[in-house]
Amino acid sequence: MLKHRGFPSRLPGTDYQFTIRRDNPKGATPIKARERYADRLPNDRKADINFLSCLLEQFGLEPFVRGNLDAGRISWLFGREIVPADDNFAPDDYEAMLRINEDVARKSYPKAFDETNWQ
Repeated sequence: MLKHRGFPSRLPGTDYQFTIRRDNPKGATPIKARERYADRLPNDRKADINFLSCLLEQFGLEPFVRGNLDAGRISWLFGREIVPADDNFAPDDYEAMLRINEDVARKSYPKAFDETNWQ
């Protein structure tokens, strides 16, 4: 499992996790799209914005390996702002390639693009 050095482990001051420490011997937790409802808590939205900002800061719009990124946090954005980068995507593989869908991400979380220096 690739560890993304320099990537924040969580949203500061919260228990919203962004990375995992070690791989699961039973295999990676599968990534699956989670439905977001309009009544989500403000801290949930803040975690999404911050996570997306961190992804942009670390990888820009280039494809990236899932590695030690938390499957639960990815799942809140998966299928919309984060999409598979190739046709060989396996949701339970630490080596899966992902990318940011810029058009959708800008519409959903424009603040994430304002808060980063990725360009």
